[in-house]
Amino acid sequence: MPDIAAVKAALANQRIETPSWGYGNSGTRFKVFAQAGVPRTPREKLDDAAQVHEFTGIAPKVSLHIPWDTVDDYAALAAYAKERNVELGAINSNTFQDDDYKLGSVCHPDPKVRRKAVEHLLECVDIMDATGSKDLKLWFADGTNYPGQDDIVARQDRLAESLATVYERLGDDQRMLLEYKFFEPAFYTTDVPDWGTSYLQCMKLGDKAQVVVDTGHHAPGTNIEYIVALLLREGKLGGFDFNSRFYADDDLMVGSADPFQLFRILHEVAKNGGFDPETNVAFMLDQCHNIEAKIPAVIRSVMNVQEATAKALLVDLDALRDAQAAGDVLVSNAVLMDAYNTDVRPLLAEWREERGMHPNPVAGYAASGWQERIVAERVGGDQAGWGA
Repeated sequence: MPDIAAVKAALANQRIETPSWGYGNSGTRFKVFAQAGVPRTPREKLDDAAQVHEFTGIAPKVSLHIPWDTVDDYAALAAYAKERNVELGAINSNTFQDDDYKLGSVCHPDPKVRRKAVEHLLECVDIMDATGSKDLKLWFADGTNYPGQDDIVARQDRLAESLATVYERLGDDQRMLLEYKFFEPAFYTTDVPDWGTSYLQCMKLGDKAQVVVDTGHHAPGTNIEYIVALLLREGKLGGFDFNSRFYADDDLMVGSADPFQLFRILHEVAKNGGFDPETNVAFMLDQCHNIEAKIPAVIRSVMNVQEATAKALLVDLDALRDAQAAGDVLVSNAVLMDAYNTDVRPLLAEWREERGMHPNPVAGYAASGWQERIVAERVGGDQAGWGA
């Protein structure tokens, strides 16, 4: 059986990056529901992220989204983050909320539009330089809605050319993380629809380009843990965007739709060295909290990842390998199920108390008074959000 002290030590090294946009207003294409106390500025988002880190102990980084988090002085924003005991993480680009991008951005048939999109991506690298961020995260809404609308191969060529321009701008310690999504908003072809397309583009670019696996960006029935295992084997898993889906890209709290899938994914991560610091896998959340309170939802999401990680670390790998080598199907499966069915909440509560934290992060946050404070203080101004 795994050593509990070793499991606790591994949990202490876990880091989960929270998204700045997860603290703002969001919704569906039908409606965005505003909530009292929502941040109005990037600094207020960092204030809220600091609460998540305080009560979970494993969420010290915050992803920024440009232009949603545009400020005049990014170095000052990075300094403010450190004052709040967090730091700025990945810089996320946005080439999907401009009228010019109706037919695509880096894959657009018009070179002027492609140039505009690339200039935005280069601006994001400038922001990385100013903030100390190491990761440029790219997701493109590019694609077509109708057969014959554009040339599929030509669009891949445009994508490769645009990515190469940005790749050359990266510093030695920076990298490009290319996300994929199998459909939406393009419904006939999507230019980066799957891990294979992302992998091929990254392979041509070089070692500083890696694949991002968004757990909500797959067709029903896709074996995501298989993809994760292959990318880890090839050294091309750059990171995760954790969320849950029932039907499409629902962006629900990670682990809420299929906690067993989350466990299976993290089992492959643990078994294949994905938690090792030198592997440099970024564990990020990418969620929109449309109807639930923002900060408690982010805390709960971090806890869900932590609980699934603890279960993955409890898998008896020696027993699993012995059973697999013997071809014992039932025992192999039982070893995994024993770990998954373990209630790790007492272990994690003990782990937090050993570090001087509240054993229940959600309850600790509720008792802190922060929610009541921000509701009272954040009155007036424009709340952060993406405004559908």
